[in-house]
Amino acid sequence: MKLSKIKDLLKCKVFFEPQELSEEEFLNACGSDLMSDVLAFVKEKVILLTGLVNPQVIRTAEMMDIKAVIIVRGKQPSEEMVKLAIEKCIALYSTDFPMFQACGILYENGLGKEGC
Repeated sequence: MKLSKIKDLLKCKVFFEPQELSEEEFLNACGSDLMSDVLAFVKEKVILLTGLVNPQVIRTAEMMDIKAVIIVRGKQPSEEMVKLAIEKCIALYSTDFPMFQACGILYENGLGKEGC
């Protein structure tokens, strides 16, 4: 699924978006507030959904080669988190949907159904 479609489905607010990522294809989503789970279970070409709003999220995304992060529940990223996302060239968005609903919307629309 293209990032542009993911953003539309989740009605995302954009905090940072590298231009080249708009048409990037993603195969799966990882929804977690535990960065240790992200480190242990993340797959290839994944988008991260989380309720955490600290720089550690961006650092974890960088380590796992995650190119886009969506913050759920209408939370806003800290200024430090936005700066780090820009520095590391990781797209950063937020959505008003709760985690469960955001993941469900993406799955219902085909993300993750084809496997990795």
